[in-house]
Amino acid sequence: MDFLIFIVSMTALIYGAEFIIQQSEKIALHYNISHFVIGATLVAVGTSLPEMAVSMSASLKGSGDIAVANVIGSTIFNISLVLGAVFLVAKKISPNRDLFAKDSAWSLFPILVFILMAIDGKLNAVDGILFLFLMGGYLIFLINSNQVEEIDEELAKEKFEWIKTLLLLAVGFIFVVGGADFAIDSASNIARTFGISEWVIGLFLIAFGTSLPELTISIKSAMKNNADLAIGNIIGSNVANFTMVLGVSSIVNVLNVDLTKNFFDITAAFIVSLMLVFITANKLYNKSAGIALLVVLALVIQNSLA
Repeated sequence: MDFLIFIVSMTALIYGAEFIIQQSEKIALHYNISHFVIGATLVAVGTSLPEMAVSMSASLKGSGDIAVANVIGSTIFNISLVLGAVFLVAKKISPNRDLFAKDSAWSLFPILVFILMAIDGKLNAVDGILFLFLMGGYLIFLINSNQVEEIDEELAKEKFEWIKTLLLLAVGFIFVVGGADFAIDSASNIARTFGISEWVIGLFLIAFGTSLPELTISIKSAMKNNADLAIGNIIGSNVANFTMVLGVSSIVNVLNVDLTKNFFDITAAFIVSLMLVFITANKLYNKSAGIALLVVLALVIQNSLA
């Protein structure tokens, strides 16, 4: 039964991603918003809903470690797995936006702020409010840096209908978030069947599962040669995870953070963020970069399982 649920949930993820991409492009066209900005805002916030649900639930239950680990793990998966997969499946990646000059700092800044805030061993409501202000600053930055780009001419011919667009967008997000939730549960049950420990399930399946929306949407965007939306979704999701997810979670309840105990995972998240900066600086949007990112992910998993 779990195998069937897993297949159905993955199907929901794929179709949900299709709805989100199509309707996001229509909104972008209607308001002359670039694919990157749409990916880094509307799509990124939507695909961060699973992380938000998991971390808020963990925070309410007093499990601050799970809330923080989910964000750290999702950051690692978003960059190493999702971006790596994008580079491997895309025929050609030529972003219209100068990602290094405009956006690379946003892949590092949130995690640096997180480390500074967590030096005292906790994230409280004041930290949470500051995180939300940082998210607001990011949104203002994106709006001010918006640049209009060429959009599918066939799409441009279609009449824009707000009700239909919002309805399909909502259906897409429901499919993506719901699909991710059921995928996590069914995969966890399958893992237990094969005797995999609860600790390994929690460490990898939750972070991987909450990154499934980003993975699905970014890969489908890349296959449609929409690199800006794919990469914008990854960078925007990471910013949303640190600012919005941790921000709201720490306002709900104080989150205890042990930087020493979680040194490896936090360092790994910082290293893959540095790799993203290096890739954008040198415009290494190719399969070699994708393989390098996946190798780093394999090393992280190997070390965690050792």
